[in-house]
Amino acid sequence: MDIRIGITNSPREINLSTDSKIDEVKKIIGDALSAKDPFFELSDDKGNIFLVPTEGVAYVELGNEESRRVGFVA
Repeated sequence: MDIRIGITNSPREINLSTDSKIDEVKKIIGDALSAKDPFFELSDDKGNIFLVPTEGVAYVELGNEESRRVGFVA
């Protein structure tokens, strides 16, 4: 699943691809925002860890869970 996170006062966004389910990611982000945690942690499918400040989150875009198709589809 692809995730894009916009940060306020930053011209760039955080882009990552993860093997986590959409419900897991929504719970992590929702819990951190409602508890006013200073940051939340996401990991991508390569093992990198992203610490995102909750105060600066402008938007979160969650892609679909389908894998990308390569080549021709009959």
